[in-house]
Amino acid sequence: MDDLIEILENLEPDVDYKKTENLIDGRYLDSLKILSLVSEIEDTFDVEIPTVEIIPDNFNSAKKMWALIEKLKEE
Repeated sequence: MDDLIEILENLEPDVDYKKTENLIDGRYLDSLKILSLVSEIEDTFDVEIPTVEIIPDNFNSAKKMWALIEKLKEE
């Protein structure tokens, strides 16, 4: 999870990613940052995020993103 937090902090440093639950809804992450984030996650965690998984619910918090990464690692 620390690697994920580091990726997020590089994209948008002024957010408390351990507590924030509305990264998309609160407009902390825009579409360009999401695309960059998806690429970074895929490279760092050696997973492929299918397009159908790139939805606000999966990216609204670091916890949700981590759950998605864990799920993709198991597949």
